[in-house]
Amino acid sequence: MRISEKRSFSQDEELSAKILFSLARNRKWGESHTAYENMFKYLRSEVFGKEGLKLAKNTAEDLFRQGYIIKKPTHYGLQVSLNPRMSKQVKELVKKHIGFDL
Repeated sequence: MRISEKRSFSQDEELSAKILFSLARNRKWGESHTAYENMFKYLRSEVFGKEGLKLAKNTAEDLFRQGYIIKKPTHYGLQVSLNPRMSKQVKELVKKHIGFDL
């Protein structure tokens, strides 16, 4: 599938699950945060080119709006972590699309 083609809802959920998994596998919940760019390290081999990275960043912004990820602006850059109040939903999404039980 080309990046410019319209992605289906299940593919967007799968990308969301991969982004959430990249934070969860490093235990970045609540007070433990990491740099914004680190969310996408896990996706480098799967998302190709600038268009793919742009799609991943748009998906991450959707996750911010939905409350799955918390932003923490600092003087050294934007930091992110998973919302501990949404842990049940995060775990269900990851298990459904990736098959990994957190």
